[in-house]
Amino acid sequence: MDPHLQFIELALAEAEKCIPSPTAFCVGCVLVARWPSDDDTLILSSGYSRELPGNTHAEANALTKAKARASSLLSSEATTPLPSIDELLRHADVYTTMEPCSIRTSGLPPCADALIAAKVKRCYIGVSEPDDFVQCEGASKLVAAGIQVVWVKGLEERCLEVARRQG
Repeated sequence: MDPHLQFIELALAEAEKCIPSPTAFCVGCVLVARWPSDDDTLILSSGYSRELPGNTHAEANALTKAKARASSLLSSEATTPLPSIDELLRHADVYTTMEPCSIRTSGLPPCADALIAAKVKRCYIGVSEPDDFVQCEGASKLVAAGIQVVWVKGLEERCLEVARRQG
């Protein structure tokens, strides 16, 4: 199986943990550092919509959890010392079931902005965000900031089905 599809599958498993809402999508995300080379993978964290308190989104939750886990990652699992979490994020690929948001109706910061601030390397997206709630321009924002965007083909319908589930 294509490794990118495997990571989107992991993100879908995260999205399925999400409590459905009639006014928001169920989205999952996995952060994978390509370190020390692009051939090596280290899962930094995962997250899903509304996982953490405060009407949170999947990508923001994954970033928050990666930063919280940083001290344990940096001190234990590696046989070679790992760089800082900020450096790991610069080598990170984001796998998300839906395009990162570019606007939040709640007024909270958009996920696209958080990924740009983290300086992630690439963002693999399962499906573009439909216009159910807002007009999303997250992928465009990422590209404009120099982050490579890759649309993963083959799971679009499943990503939408999970995103829109009601129970």
